[in-house]
Amino acid sequence: MAGNPIDELRSIVGADHVLVDADMRAGHEIDWTGRFGGPTAAVVRPGSTNEVASVAALCDRSGLAIVPQAGNSGLVGGGVPRSTEWHRDTGDDRPSIVLSLGRLRQLDVVDTNAMQVTVGAGVTLAEWRSHARAAGLDTPVDFAARDVATIGGAIATNAGGSRVLRFGTMRSQVVGIEAVLANGDIVGSLSGLPKETVGVHWSSLLAGSEGTLAIVTTARLRLVPQFSHFVTAMIAAASMPDAVALVGRLRRNVPTLDSVEFVEPAAMELVARHLGRRAPVAAPEGGTYAVVECAGHADPSDQLADQFDTDAATEIVATTDHRQRADLLEFRDRVTDAISVEAARVGVPTFKLDVAVPLDSLATIIGIAHDAARRDGARLIPFGHLAEGNVHLNFLDATDTDRIAQAVLEAVASVGGTISAEHGIGIAKTRWLHLVRSTADLAAQRALKLALDPNDTLNPGVLNPGVLRPPDAG
Repeated sequence: MAGNPIDELRSIVGADHVLVDADMRAGHEIDWTGRFGGPTAAVVRPGSTNEVASVAALCDRSGLAIVPQAGNSGLVGGGVPRSTEWHRDTGDDRPSIVLSLGRLRQLDVVDTNAMQVTVGAGVTLAEWRSHARAAGLDTPVDFAARDVATIGGAIATNAGGSRVLRFGTMRSQVVGIEAVLANGDIVGSLSGLPKETVGVHWSSLLAGSEGTLAIVTTARLRLVPQFSHFVTAMIAAASMPDAVALVGRLRRNVPTLDSVEFVEPAAMELVARHLGRRAPVAAPEGGTYAVVECAGHADPSDQLADQFDTDAATEIVATTDHRQRADLLEFRDRVTDAISVEAARVGVPTFKLDVAVPLDSLATIIGIAHDAARRDGARLIPFGHLAEGNVHLNFLDATDTDRIAQAVLEAVASVGGTISAEHGIGIAKTRWLHLVRSTADLAAQRALKLALDPNDTLNPGVLNPGVLRPPDAG
């Protein structure tokens, strides 16, 4: 790196938005789990796409790596600086900056005819939702971290959440995008045209790329109808296969179906204790809990009422009352909070694996994860999105996390699953990419990265099982 670019960064974004003091950097240097992080030269907070472009160009020519960061709610180390150990192991000794996108707060007027809105990367999902609802519409993506997670991060990881069953993941909602390449070039379009067949579709390419190909600064997003009638049900299912069979029945027969989640007994026990309440239903031994939501322009209760096999669903509570629905949903949405409190109590950060498998393999994978936890002496707290076979495997008090990951991820790959369903690959899972991506896939990914970011400026190490170096670096 020639010279010190900190002063140039200050001239681009303003001195108040280049944080170099250790106490000001600290919150940006470690992730939500407490497992990943490292030192950064500065936290830089641009206020516009043009400022992002100028920062990127400066870093690219100065030899500074860039770690894009939005809400810093990630769980795989992709949004925080690399650790000292990572730098040592890879031989990449470059300093980095954290490029915080929190000031990109654009919220344009909702286009109610097109059912779209343009928003900045730093807008949270909760703010996006409130903005849409104020215009009589709603957002197709929602999850428990909505108050912290941002649009930029959700696009970067192709996040899903509870409404994927009905509306798809974040990639399906991005109808236009503006992004900055490593050299400072601005690409993409925010027109939101539903019919556009002109070359590279940047929205599709960048969703799920985890900030390695470009920095998303603004997005044009799809909106959906705001429903006025809801019914929420919690079901004590006799077994996971019974819960899976319920998903199929609901998909076939309930057009208003919005989400089907599950909470395993260990997770239900933990969240109930955290909330200071008893679970509304009691799952039998070997059973699980399903949380079903339906939403429509008319009361969907009748559609749901006839779908439960009384042998498979041992106990059911359903309600259309807003307060009672919120109480039921807390048993799903607050599981992560309960896990965090318990991890703090035991003094060991939670080890998290986010995977998805074919529905018929879900019970098998949870069983394998339990076995891995027992061998390690850890506690497994599983919950997830039942309709997508997506299970969040949370290991409390784990000791040998690599051994756990190896056992679980190999099993996931063996049944045709994916090693990451929502949270991305980041730094945490790069060594297991070969389980779900062929040599040709990885080579093509590498070629694309080199074409768009030849100096490996953007998020080095993420989505990359080896050390990516410029062609002339040997």
